[in-house]
Amino acid sequence: MKICGPKYALCGLVLSVWGIFQLLFMGIFFYIRSVALVEDIPLEGNFTTVEQFYDVVDRGYTQNAYNCWIAACIYVLTFLFSGHQFYLNSRSSLSV
Repeated sequence: MKICGPKYALCGLVLSVWGIFQLLFMGIFFYIRSVALVEDIPLEGNFTTVEQFYDVVDRGYTQNAYNCWIAACIYVLTFLFSGHQFYLNSRSSLSV
């Protein structure tokens, strides 16, 4: 069943590929605790010890990495849907 047209499906394919790569790389960089991404870590409250601060930062990096990888999986689903729609639109245009 066609839901969207060929241009919309192609746009979905391109954006999905971009989103997958970007979020996979961001997840990797969060996982290896890249200093460039420290501003994206939620830090709340006052810390009494350095170990407590490092624990919160480590949990923040790990959580952001998992969030990026989950979003990349959602983009994979969008890619599959757009690819299916593109296939249906190209198949129907050949039979006309």
